[in-house]
Amino acid sequence: MPINIPGELPAKQLLKKEKIFVMEEGRAKEQDIRPLNIAILNLMPEKERTELQLLRLLGNTPLQVNISFLNTASHKSKNISKSHLDDFYETFQEVKGRRFDGLIITGAPIEHLAFKDVNYWEELTEIMEWSKENVTSVLHICWGAQAALYHHYGIDKFDLPEKCFGVFSHNVSDPTVNLVRGFNDEFNAPHSRYTDVPVEEIERNPELTLLSKSDDAGAFIVISKDEKHIMITGHLEYDADTLAEEFNRDINKGVDVKIPANYFPNDDPAREPLNTWRSHTHLLFSNWLNYYVYQETPFEWK
Repeated sequence: MPINIPGELPAKQLLKKEKIFVMEEGRAKEQDIRPLNIAILNLMPEKERTELQLLRLLGNTPLQVNISFLNTASHKSKNISKSHLDDFYETFQEVKGRRFDGLIITGAPIEHLAFKDVNYWEELTEIMEWSKENVTSVLHICWGAQAALYHHYGIDKFDLPEKCFGVFSHNVSDPTVNLVRGFNDEFNAPHSRYTDVPVEEIERNPELTLLSKSDDAGAFIVISKDEKHIMITGHLEYDADTLAEEFNRDINKGVDVKIPANYFPNDDPAREPLNTWRSHTHLLFSNWLNYYVYQETPFEWK
């Protein structure tokens, strides 16, 4: 089934080229079904790229999904045009009277800052508090996952001696949990961050379950016992070339960064990297939409 997005969104044509079923608002309104309403709080600087990555995944399930993009009012994005934000994004103040079946809070390249030093931290915590009563399930990605662990469970991040950068192998602690249903015992996932969260504190917290971790990249998939919050510390949504672009960007800026681990064939940046995590990415998003959103959300919010 399709995702329902604005007809003029730039990602639309790219999604159609990839054979992702996209439906415009007019046609969607003619269908006599209850679509899922998913909000995406997009904190990434390259918003159009993140839009495409997430829409590609949300559009690959049997469910019809309405998408609402959110941006922070307390922070002005520098890498996207004001017209794009005006046309396709809403602020929290504009949507807080509504209820959503699912919410995605993306990462942001600000992990060097203490949470309370982030200029939109107060706004983000207001959104996270609002989500407790107005969203069925929240999926937090990378820095968004660290922010959720800190705000909801008091687990702070810590600085790494060097950037966690590359594609790493992960295991699954309990394959019977719906979120990882169908996962291999070991699977790959990309990471790109300078901070981490303590595995021991997550495992000791009675409100959390550590579903997946990596010997090299630490905690990866964390789910709350009430299944309200899902936290993914890496970037399963990344394209095959995203880490390469980040690597080249850092090199051009003079940043001392190592070649992404287990990424370029033979560790040769001149060679094209392969996407070795795509199937598990689609599976995780499909499981989230089905088991934690569609199966749990009320048909009519009261």
